[in-house]
Amino acid sequence: MKLVNWTPSLSIQRSVEQGTEQDQQVVQEIIRRVRQDGDVALREFTEKWDGATLTELRVSQQEIDNALQAIQPQLKQDLEEAAANIRRFHELQLREDLVLPLEQEGYLAYRFLPMDVAGLYVPGGTAAYPSSVLMNAIPAKVAGVKKLVITTPPNQDGSIPIGVLTAAAIAGVDEIYKVGGAQAIAALAYGTESIPKVDKITGPGNRFVALAKREVFGTVSIDSIAGPSEVAVLADDTAFAQDIAADLLAQAEHDVLACSILITTSEHLAQEVQQEVEKQLQSLPREAIARASIENYGAIYLTESMEQAVEAVNQLAPEHLEIMTRDAEQVSENIRHAGAIFLGRYSSEPIGDYFAGTNHVLPTNSTARFSSGLSVEDFQKKTSVVYYTKELWQQHYPKVARLARMEQLEGHARAVEIRKEREDI
Repeated sequence: MKLVNWTPSLSIQRSVEQGTEQDQQVVQEIIRRVRQDGDVALREFTEKWDGATLTELRVSQQEIDNALQAIQPQLKQDLEEAAANIRRFHELQLREDLVLPLEQEGYLAYRFLPMDVAGLYVPGGTAAYPSSVLMNAIPAKVAGVKKLVITTPPNQDGSIPIGVLTAAAIAGVDEIYKVGGAQAIAALAYGTESIPKVDKITGPGNRFVALAKREVFGTVSIDSIAGPSEVAVLADDTAFAQDIAADLLAQAEHDVLACSILITTSEHLAQEVQQEVEKQLQSLPREAIARASIENYGAIYLTESMEQAVEAVNQLAPEHLEIMTRDAEQVSENIRHAGAIFLGRYSSEPIGDYFAGTNHVLPTNSTARFSSGLSVEDFQKKTSVVYYTKELWQQHYPKVARLARMEQLEGHARAVEIRKEREDI
């Protein structure tokens, strides 16, 4: 990892996987085909890119039951406990309708209403992600979404990993389909013979999935355009190099484009972490991926003070931030931009990824400056309600009419005045 002296003018660089113009054209053609040919296109694309020949796109109840029987009992129990933690934390986010009483018994209100159908994309490829199922499905379920639909790439034999199926069953997912990539996003956005059209699509994926989500946004809602995963560790001389190196590599093994950064006030710690990263890399099963990530997007930034270190973090606006300092809680109060914060030595970021209960679907590429992690609110709409009684209308309609005429909207003015002609009703 390269060691850099940080200055306020330094721009901390990360990878941004946006896709090429050619990628975008490929995605647009996939979407066009799915809209035109529905399930036929989905089967063709699944055979072409996943190597699976399917007669049925939907996962059967028997497949789910088999997964529940096949999974190790301890893993199933761990998933159930993680799900309970996620559910409990997200239930805190539920809000009661807001009501503002007005004079003359009128009122204004704000109602929180769940979406009807949500589509959850679960990545496949080099690994299976049961945790992603829990993190996406449980907030939707807590929000009151009526139907939860999952799409995920199948293995070549047409199967879905038993962990994904088990997590889906635990989370209360209603339908699971063996479809991945941009074609899955298109199917969720526009519907096919098998897959229902949804109101919102959430979940991470590769650049083709991200580009497809960008293309269908507006037809449906999406959570975000997620970039490569990132972690920043903010540490002083009280931290342990071994811990930090392990946490940086935990992020680096995700993807060659993942970004792992240490920001520290201690030059001694920085040098120790450099050595420890290389030592731990040599025994990491996904060494090639992690090494490419660390060499291209890993860095250690040395600051002169904790104030500078905090400024560097806020400039970075990382997806994940670990704080390993004296008075970590107090330091965290000065952090304005981070997707999720992990305090102290024993709050390693994977605890949030899998078990604690907070959501691991978080803003990347500095978007933590203006956006937040996935929550119950992402699966709800907010509807305002206006109730004016006759007495309240009589009191205020002349004001409304005057404001409308100021904007030269005579129809608006007449709409509030016309009630005068039938005040007896």
